[in-house]
Amino acid sequence: MPSEFGKNIKVSVFGESHGAAIGAVIDGLPAGEEINEAELFSFMARRAPGKTLTTPRKEADTPRFVSGVYEGKTTGSPVCVVIENTDTRSSDYKKMQTIPRPGHADFTAWLRYAGHADMRGGGHFSGRLTAPVCAVGGVALQILKRRGIAINAHIYSIGGVRGEAMYELIKNLDGDSVGGVIECEAAGVPAGLGGGVYGLESKLSYALFGVPGVKGVEFGSGFEGSRKKGSENNDAFIVENNEIVTATNNHGGLLGGITTGMPLVFRIALKPTPSIALEQDSVDLETLKSVKLKIEGRHDPCIAIRAVPVAEAVCALVLLDEIIERN
Repeated sequence: MPSEFGKNIKVSVFGESHGAAIGAVIDGLPAGEEINEAELFSFMARRAPGKTLTTPRKEADTPRFVSGVYEGKTTGSPVCVVIENTDTRSSDYKKMQTIPRPGHADFTAWLRYAGHADMRGGGHFSGRLTAPVCAVGGVALQILKRRGIAINAHIYSIGGVRGEAMYELIKNLDGDSVGGVIECEAAGVPAGLGGGVYGLESKLSYALFGVPGVKGVEFGSGFEGSRKKGSENNDAFIVENNEIVTATNNHGGLLGGITTGMPLVFRIALKPTPSIALEQDSVDLETLKSVKLKIEGRHDPCIAIRAVPVAEAVCALVLLDEIIERN
């Protein structure tokens, strides 16, 4: 079960949603990098459950550094972060051990791992695993910030609508769920990062598709650009303050998988939360009989809301990896 990404900054994620703990190991961080815990905890709180329009599951999501950090700074050895699971209700999943939930990895995990995977709460495939990604990504964000790179993401649309209508849509789902799109921008990214046939777009996409629920990634004008003419989508080169820039940014800061110095812009599409309160059709894996399934438990009506900081974290980890590569 591959659960890692990165070349110079290697990130490995471990744990299950209803296990004792979840966590991540990040190897390759430079020594002597200060970690502002208050800033990190504030960043983690943006992803944590228990808020308005999110799952009522209560988890503090306080990261505990068990290696690689001494007196508030990185030591140069692998950093291991552990987050305890404290509010699990595994009984909600007992009756579903042989009945795969539509839209989840239950069926494919059963096929791949012969029924041995712990799928309570989604197991290792759960969005809960994005908590440790945010922990190590939050560290990467602080390192990049000191190098003049700022990464910010926001909800772009939910259910195909934008503005206040997005949140009204979520409030009126009545047991159903809805998907959404997140837009992320990295400003201050130096030109010349990436390269090769599988450049920075490929590396970002690989890491972003590791976020549970992500079903699409686009850069710059993305799919909208496919509906334009070349004369409309091309970004003219101009000179500003003795630097070569582009008049527009349809390319999203990347050409040929290499950064241009313009803001790096991408969007990720997240599917509707597959766990819904409505009755659904499934099959019993033991009897091969059709069954009706009504999922219990606590679930997000729209996973895109809590995935905003996750997009920032993944972007930071991939960019830091590229910066270490160039240096």
